[in-house]
Formats: sequence, C-alpha cells, structure tokens
Amino acid sequence: MPPQSGATVGKPEPDSGVGQFFTWGEIALRSGKGKSKEDKWLVINRKVYDVSQFFRRHPGGMSVISHYAGQDATDAFTAFHKNENLVKKYMNSLLIGELAPDQSGCEPTKNEMLIHEFRELHDTVKKTGLLKTNYPFFIFMFLHAFLLDIAAWFIIWYFGNSWVPFLAGIAAFTIAQNQYGYLQHDLGHVSVFQKPKWNRLAHLVVAGVLKGGPPSWWKHMHNQHHAKPNCFRKDPDLNMHPLLFSLGKTLSVELGKKKKKYMPYQHQHKYFIILAPMTFVVFVQVIIFRFAIQRKKWLELLLVVLYNIRVCLMYIPLMGFKSFMAFYWLARFLESTWFLWISQMNHIPMNIDYDQNLDWVSAQLAATCNVDQSWFNDWLSGHLNFQIEHHLFPTMPRHNYWKVAPLVKSLCAKHGIKYQCKPLLTAFADILRTLKESGECWQDAYFH
Repeated sequence: MPPQSGATVGKPEPDSGVGQFFTWGEIALRSGKGKSKEDKWLVINRKVYDVSQFFRRHPGGMSVISHYAGQDATDAFTAFHKNENLVKKYMNSLLIGELAPDQSGCEPTKNEMLIHEFRELHDTVKKTGLLKTNYPFFIFMFLHAFLLDIAAWFIIWYFGNSWVPFLAGIAAFTIAQNQYGYLQHDLGHVSVFQKPKWNRLAHLVVAGVLKGGPPSWWKHMHNQHHAKPNCFRKDPDLNMHPLLFSLGKTLSVELGKKKKKYMPYQHQHKYFIILAPMTFVVFVQVIIFRFAIQRKKWLELLLVVLYNIRVCLMYIPLMGFKSFMAFYWLARFLESTWFLWISQMNHIPMNIDYDQNLDWVSAQLAATCNVDQSWFNDWLSGHLNFQIEHHLFPTMPRHNYWKVAPLVKSLCAKHGIKYQCKPLLTAFADILRTLKESGECWQDAYFH
C-alpha cells in the first residue's frame, strides 16, 4: 500500500520523489512566506516540485514562478510553455514527490469540473492547430510598421520641418512604434515561430533595435502580469497603486482606512489622461537602463544605446536638436497614451484585489474583458481586444483569437462565469468611471 496523505514529515531531499506523498495543506505551507520562508513548492499535474533554489534561475523570471509557490501551477505551466516535453526534461531534478492518492486533482477551494473542461479545451485548441502561426499575417504586420517607420523619416527629409510634415512625421513614427510594440509582444509570448529560440532572437531585434527596450525586462514584467492579473503585489501593472492612483474598491478602502494619501485620488479620473502617460514615459526610459545594468544584460543594453544613436542620427541632421527633442518626446507621449488606454481598458474596470488563488479560468475572467471585434479595433489594439482569449492562451497567435472565442464563451456560460465584451468607447469610458469610483471609495474611507 502506498503511503497516504500526511505520511511525510519535514523537507524531503531533492531527487527523492519516489514514495513521497503530500496533501494540499502541506503544499500551501511552502509558499515562501511565514515560517516556511525558505521553502517554495508548487504542483504541476499532481507532481510536487521544490523550486526554492531554482526560482532564481527560472528563464521566465524569478518572480513569476514564485507567485505560484504553495499552489497548483498546472494551467499556468501549460499556458506559458509551448514545448512542455522539452521543459519537463529539466524538471526532474526539482521533483520531490506527488499528491497523495486521496487528494483531489486541484485545491479543494477550486472548481474541479471547470478545470478539467478547460484542460480538455486546451487539448482541442492544440489538436486543431490554433496554436500554429500564419506567417504571412506576421510578415504583413512587420512590413506595415517598418514602412511607417521609414515614412516618418521620409516626410521630414522631403517636406522639411514645418508644422504639417512635423506632425505627420510624429503620427507615422508613433504608429510604427506602437505596431512594433504589438509585434514584440507576440514574439515575447512565443506565438510567432514554433521554435522558442527563433522567437527570442526576433524579440531581441524588434524590442531592442526597433523599439529601444530590453526584451528581458518586458518578459520579467509581463509574465508576472499574465500569471496573476490584477493581483496586488504580484501583478506589476498595479505598481502605480498607491503612489499615483488608488485602484480597485478593496484596495482603495484599505488605503483610506490606513489614512494614507499620496495623491488626491478623488480626482484621479481627471489627472489620469495626462499624468499616466507622462509618468510612464519617464519610468520606462529610466527603468530599462537600470534593469539592464542590474541584471548585466549587456547585449540588450548595447542595443538600446544603438537604437537611441540610430534615431538621433536619422533625425537631428534634418531638424536640429531642439526640434528633434520635441519630435521624439511628443511621439513617446502619444505612444504611451495609446498603449495605456489600450492595455488598461481590459483590466482597470475589472476586479482588483490580493491573490485569491482562483483557478486559471476564473482568475483570468475576473481580471480581463474583451472589446468588440472590428478591423479597426483589431488593428488599433494589436488584437488585444480579445484580451480574454489572449490571457487564457498566451502563446496563441493573435490571428486565431476570434476562432477560439466562441468555445471560451460556451465554457463560461456553462459554468456561470461572466464573459464581458463591450464597445471600444465604452471600454475607454469605463477606465475613467472605475477610477472615479475607486477614488470615491478611498475618500469615503479616509474621511469617515
């Protein structure tokens, strides 16, 4: 008879997985917090892995794997790793055991039927080829951004530096940079090429040479966002709380009760339009250099420097230094404004709280919503108007989101999970509405 739950005592030695059985309660204690601060365990397909040391070497970033310490990481593991068989070869040294036979396939607080049916859906998606790429689509997306990038320079070169070509050049440069941003997002999610190494190489070129940012910084930040969206202290997209904004009703009430005030949050829906993109521009320019130097990403740092040199050499001889500074920073401001409204229309209006350790589907649907499909919306948002499908299947090429959307809707309807989809302008308005509501929640708790 194999040992049942609770049969193990203390911390097992690595590579001693045979015969070691654990309960969900024992796993939850190894969350890297409290008395077990040094221990980080997680579960993937009923097998228990000790990542207490490995998390620092995790290719996807040390934080993203730490966020699942003490929890079932099966669906997150499947979502992030396109070639599971390749990754599993490196996991044997971390294996310390498995769940006891009397333990359910997921934590007791989760919906096992929903988890099972979503995993069946994921298998269906894989078998029907929805994770495979249509290369002409991405070739077109790259070429149209690249041509706009060239057009921005050509407009200034040919028509001069008067107001009309100046603004037209800014528009072309801004659009190109945003579309490059969507493309590097695709590459970062390993959704363009079948082999991860080709995605990494192309990501280095697009993010570093064409956009001037280190891809490892993007991966470090964005993987955490996908792992635990809208979970405070785990999703770095919420780092603006509470220094600049008070986000979510729960966090806003908590902040107000603590009598903390860094900004007049009751007015945050008014200053978001200007302050958010201005802060983002400065933050990104500072943090990418700091990150690359701290992490010793010297190649990425070199590409960032070369990007800035390239842009200066292209434009300063045509318009002079002062005009170039106005051109460049206005374009960056517009790019940041575009990015923030598109990225936050799917998240700020949704539930924002601490990590509740929900199942993968419930966690993603609670934190994301969609925007109506149209040719314009798809292009404007880089297909992130299908944010729900993107979060459920982050390695899926974006041109396939619309194909899987009906299957996701059906699954949500069956299990009573709200699937939100709204018009574009409504989604934008909901950002301000939500900021106003959370600001009022903070104000009421602060003064009363």
